[in-house]
Amino acid sequence: MNAQPDKLFFARLADMVSRCGRDYAPVFSSFLDERQCAEAELWCRANVGELRFMMWGGYDGARRKMLAVYPDYLGDDVREMFPMKCLTFTFRREDELTHRDFLGSFMAQMLRREVIGDIVTGEGIAQTFVTDIAAETIMASVTKIGRVGVKISDSRTFELTEAQKYQDISGTVASLRLDCIVSLAANVSREKAAELIRTDRVDVNHLTADSGSRELREGDVLSVRGCGRFILSGIGGETKKRRIHIILKKFI
Repeated sequence: MNAQPDKLFFARLADMVSRCGRDYAPVFSSFLDERQCAEAELWCRANVGELRFMMWGGYDGARRKMLAVYPDYLGDDVREMFPMKCLTFTFRREDELTHRDFLGSFMAQMLRREVIGDIVTGEGIAQTFVTDIAAETIMASVTKIGRVGVKISDSRTFELTEAQKYQDISGTVASLRLDCIVSLAANVSREKAAELIRTDRVDVNHLTADSGSRELREGDVLSVRGCGRFILSGIGGETKKRRIHIILKKFI
C-alpha cells in the first residue's frame, strides 16, 4: 500500500481506540486482509494503552479477520460479540464450486470485499464468515452460486478445514538472511534476490521487507511478487561447507 492509504487506515484505527475509550464499549472493524491484520496488530500494540484488542476471523487459522478494540472488563467474552455470522452453503456433491464462484456471487450483490471473511469450500458444502448485515443480504437474495442451486443456513457451526496444498522446496543457504532464502525460493541469484527486496517485492509475515540482512525464523511466511508464497518450515544442520539445510513449503 502507498503512504496515503496507510494514513487513512491508521486514522481509522485511532478512531476505533478513541470511540472505545469514550464509550467504554467494544468497537469492531470490518474484515481485514492479512497485511492489514499484521499492520493493525503492530499499531495496536503501541497505541491502545489500557484498552485491549483482538483479531478474530471466526475460526482458528482464519486469514481474513476483524479487529476488536475493547475495555479489559470484557476479557475473552468479546469473541462472542464480533458482528459476524457463519453461513453454510450446501449443494450437490457432483457440483464443484470454488472460492472464486462464491466471491463472484457475493460481489454481484454489490457487497464490498471488507464485509466478507474467509470462504472455505468442500464437497457439497462451503462455509463463509460475513458481517451480520451482509448475511441478511445473502440469505435474502442468493439462491444460486453461478448456475448451481444452493441452500443457505446461518445455524451451523464452522466445521471445514482449509485444505491448503504445498510443494516442498529443499536446499542449502549460506545463512538465514532474507536475501539468501529469497534466492532459493525464487530460484534467482542472491543479487537478484536483493533487488527484489530493494524494490518492495518481498513480504515477510505479510509486511513489506526493508532489509535483505534480516534473519528469518522457522514458521515465517515469505511472499515474493511473481514467484509465490512460502513458509520456512524447517531448518536443519550444516553441510561440511557450513551451509544450512532448509525446507520451504510453497503454497500451490
